[in-house]
Amino acid sequence: MGNPRAFLTIPRKDAGYRSIDDRIHDFSEVEQTLNSSDRRKQASRCMDCGVPFCHWSCPIGNKQPEWQDLLYKGKWCEAYYILEQTCDFPEFTGRICPAPCEKSCVLKLSCDEPVTIRENEVAIIETAFREGYVKPFKPVRNGKKIAVIGSGPAGLVVVNQLNRKGYAVTVYEKYELAGGLLRYGIPNFKLSKKIVSRRIRLMEKEGIEFRTNTEIGKDIPVNDLVNTFDAVCVAIGSEIPRDLPVEGRELKGVYFAMELLAQQNRILQSIEVAEKDLIHAKNKNVLVIGGGDTGSDCVGTSIRHEAKSVIQIEILPQPPVGSNPDTPWPAYPNILKTSSSHEEGCLRRWNLTTNRFIGEKGKLKAVEIEEVKWVNPKNGGRPVMHPTGKKEILDVDIVLLSMGFIHPAQDGIIKELGLVTDERGNIQVDENGQTSNKKVFACGDAASGASLVVRAMASGRKVAEAIDRFIN
Repeated sequence: MGNPRAFLTIPRKDAGYRSIDDRIHDFSEVEQTLNSSDRRKQASRCMDCGVPFCHWSCPIGNKQPEWQDLLYKGKWCEAYYILEQTCDFPEFTGRICPAPCEKSCVLKLSCDEPVTIRENEVAIIETAFREGYVKPFKPVRNGKKIAVIGSGPAGLVVVNQLNRKGYAVTVYEKYELAGGLLRYGIPNFKLSKKIVSRRIRLMEKEGIEFRTNTEIGKDIPVNDLVNTFDAVCVAIGSEIPRDLPVEGRELKGVYFAMELLAQQNRILQSIEVAEKDLIHAKNKNVLVIGGGDTGSDCVGTSIRHEAKSVIQIEILPQPPVGSNPDTPWPAYPNILKTSSSHEEGCLRRWNLTTNRFIGEKGKLKAVEIEEVKWVNPKNGGRPVMHPTGKKEILDVDIVLLSMGFIHPAQDGIIKELGLVTDERGNIQVDENGQTSNKKVFACGDAASGASLVVRAMASGRKVAEAIDRFIN
């Protein structure tokens, strides 16, 4: 702890976003960065607490106080080496993680000014790439082979860890390019795909083989993998979105959120999309159903399409601003989150359910919504939703369903491997990520259900260690 009084004299300083007038006309990253001097000052605010709650709340166990101190002292290379011990891809988490570490920072709990941990993290890794501290790792091979199905955040961590242990790893990805959710699910204005491609190129230099446009069960028989490789890891994510089976669901103009987001990312990467499948919000009234991060991404994408209007509705009540006595620390705070996309021009409404989609000649024209209220049962338990009868018709041209995901997409793989699933459709695993087929492991959203990228990465580390123990 180089400056024990910095937290008293230096206020928190966020890098902030590019101006709205500038950013809504492109898909470049909206977040800015501080210069190295300001970044070191922000790192000096870390108090090196006796009990580092930031470390405790981080799913991957980052050692924040250690690399904050090194950053403050200008030891960027040493800070990188400490950071990469626990985080395989700081360039991803430093951009898209909701930073549970900052929610647990003592300066957050005491004066609502946490250390800029997430921004400092991405500053360290970007400096490491720029200065050449990041180099291809060339391990001594042990003669064993691993297959990983899926190249999202969980799968990439499994691949990275096992490759460094000397295994020959082959990654099978059904889409055109590797990256999974990182490449197809997160908009470029939050995570540039140049960042994803940079990491994939580095992994290829380290000897990892990526086989894209390859669907297991269709292009390669499932049993071939089990018979050819010493172990198989299933990291296929949780891609089946939650649907809204109400009247008019079949109308043209009602889409799942990922249909828009994945398509837009493909277009920006010069991947051809059939004209009949194009979704474009220019001069259209857009309704986003679902108040989470994916819904926010739909808002930002629609605004960049030059939509006429964008409304985002949520069935739950509006959370309080700043703090919530119902979710005190150490619970993750349920408070109102205003994203960069919301700032760009969006009407947000709460306590609304969708009754039906209204169309004309097969095309969406309007949506009927109804106000609901949530009542706490007298005997305790979860609040119960009650319709109020207050209905409203919204003139809408496009609806984007953003209500979460329910279970893994590639059910064929699960069935052919003979894997047991739970009541939600997730692959059932033991504490080590091992499935009912002892040679097959599963990690990330495929095993846990949809969650945070950083939790998927933590799962990947745990399963990589389990695979290594299993083979040895």
